[in-house]
Amino acid sequence: MALIAPLLAFLGRFVGKVLTTAFGWASVMLFGRVPQSKQLLLAVLALGSILWLAALVGVAFPDAGTLLIGLVPAPDFVQEGWIRLAMLVLAVVLPPLIGVASLFLLEAADRPGGIGLVGGVLRGYPYTAVLAVVLATMVVIAPIRKLRTILKRWADAHVAVVVQPGGYERVAGDVERTLDAAGLQINRSRAPIVLELPSKLLAAVGGESVRRLVPDRLFVLKSRELEVTLHPSDIAISGTKTAVARSRAAIAAEMPFTAAYLTTSKEGQRVEDVLRAVAEGRASGGALAEVDRRLAQMVIPHEEWEVLYRERLQVERELSGRSARPGKPRPGEKDGEHGPIALVARLVRALLG
Repeated sequence: MALIAPLLAFLGRFVGKVLTTAFGWASVMLFGRVPQSKQLLLAVLALGSILWLAALVGVAFPDAGTLLIGLVPAPDFVQEGWIRLAMLVLAVVLPPLIGVASLFLLEAADRPGGIGLVGGVLRGYPYTAVLAVVLATMVVIAPIRKLRTILKRWADAHVAVVVQPGGYERVAGDVERTLDAAGLQINRSRAPIVLELPSKLLAAVGGESVRRLVPDRLFVLKSRELEVTLHPSDIAISGTKTAVARSRAAIAAEMPFTAAYLTTSKEGQRVEDVLRAVAEGRASGGALAEVDRRLAQMVIPHEEWEVLYRERLQVERELSGRSARPGKPRPGEKDGEHGPIALVARLVRALLG
């Protein structure tokens, strides 16, 4: 008996880790890697829906409820009837709360008011039910797909993106062209129904806040040694180590400016807007000085800072590589800045200290 308790505790921890990992895979498969500002909120929505499903099962099926109650460590003074009552309350109250939380996926200016607000709260009932069933299903499907990757001895990688409204098709085309140019011979196809159908169900009941996160069609780019799934907030890459490394390098080096951000913070995205304007000729190269000032003062995750710095260097490289027309300066340059007289003047100033 003394050996059984530690064994059960170990099994409990192991199962908990497996379920946590599977839940993480399922969330990535459904939403991709969402912006950092919305990750906690999505976790609350997902966990709340699972809790609602457990409470509903406990209320609808007393035998199953008894089993669930037996799994919940409760103090001696808490009676079984109270736990059942708590399950009933959760089954009724959780969906509206989830409906309220889902509204916060929208920007403050886009959140509805009045009748729209009431509708968003009541939408929590169908949304919670669909999300719970979808997540429960994905928790089964995700480990199976992960096992498939392991058996093929493939590696996984992710490139964080935030696709702009209406930009999913363009991003898919840009990724496809980038990988083709890198010699990976990729082909575009629809995502498997097990990935696409849950997204459609969520979009059907989740309202505008969820439709913004879920595309109408989910694309997968495939070759014999690579699979790239395009989520609105993530580019999920699976394949051989060589193919994954080449695809990540190509996306990072050749596709910095598409209809998506490579950072998730508002500050980072503002800098990306400036860099995109310079790269497209809508702003002068002199704007890079403002970018440098922001980079020196921004408080953002270091990974995002490195992304912005890489994009800044890519824009500068692009500007320096453009051939200026005779007598015309390149973007951000003043007339005569690179002429022979200017060059001699700079050399003289350097020699004189």
